[in-house]
Amino acid sequence: MTAPSTFGLSTEARNLHWLLSNLVEEVPGVHSVTVVSSDGLMLLSSDPGHLTTRNTGRQDGPKGSSADLATIVSGIGSLTVGAAKLMNGGGVKQTMVAMDEGSVFVMSISDGSLLGVHATPDCDMSVIAYHMALFVGRAGHVLTPELRSELRKSMESAQ
Repeated sequence: MTAPSTFGLSTEARNLHWLLSNLVEEVPGVHSVTVVSSDGLMLLSSDPGHLTTRNTGRQDGPKGSSADLATIVSGIGSLTVGAAKLMNGGGVKQTMVAMDEGSVFVMSISDGSLLGVHATPDCDMSVIAYHMALFVGRAGHVLTPELRSELRKSMESAQ
């Protein structure tokens, strides 16, 4: 899969792509980032594409493609919403999964979409959570049905 071109996209869509790229490039420890819609479709992705193998001998991102991270984020989101309902816990704001070789963070966006981040095991969790909250705050109010449709079409044409 190739990264979708921002050429021809609306200003709002280009801004979201910029915010996503900024999150990956400027926050230490972040491997990849994705935004999925409430129905589990990938809207935005940092698209790790060709995963590189550093001197650790391991791949830097989820196996396969950025679609794998979107699937994981959607599944985690669904599980935690179900758990919150069973426990009468209210809405789920953020979920974090810490593993031996990495971490996955999932944060709700106001329209039911989810922001997901795959990071290194030694990342600063509070820094990642802070930057995710900034992204959600900036993206939540512009992620309209029209923009979601535009982003889906952009992702489909890139595949």
